[in-house]
Amino acid sequence: MSRTSSGPEWSGDMLTRPEMVEAFSTQLRGVLKSQAQFVADVRQEAEAMWKANRPEGYSSFEAWWRHRWLCGPFREIQEHLEDAAKLTFELEARYRKGRHELPAARQAAALEKKQAKQATQVTGGHTAVPPKPVAPPTAGAGTSRDFLELVNQERSA
Repeated sequence: MSRTSSGPEWSGDMLTRPEMVEAFSTQLRGVLKSQAQFVADVRQEAEAMWKANRPEGYSSFEAWWRHRWLCGPFREIQEHLEDAAKLTFELEARYRKGRHELPAARQAAALEKKQAKQATQVTGGHTAVPPKPVAPPTAGAGTSRDFLELVNQERSA
């Protein structure tokens, strides 16, 4: 989908920073509010025109029913637009929390845990397994020993 204006095309990676999401949701909220106001104006005029120019031949109930039938969708559309504008706050908060606050908190906790682990290793606070004693060399120390034999001896010990 191409744009004919000189502005850049939208892509999802534009919303990587909280200030970008804040600007997007603010702009979207403004558009939704202006559209809701437009629908409210049309609804107000339709209601006023209907009340001022009731068609002849309708009973009062039928006139009320047709008025409701005509203006009801305007009211619903206006309410949906207002609700959508309110949801932009949730969009912004969820994005900020899910993409920035929670990962930063997790990263800080992991870093703190890593630093605590390193601190205990440096101070000797952890209980390390002492090294196994080395067997004294035997009389045949000059002869080469087999690696697998040494591994097997270590496993059996």
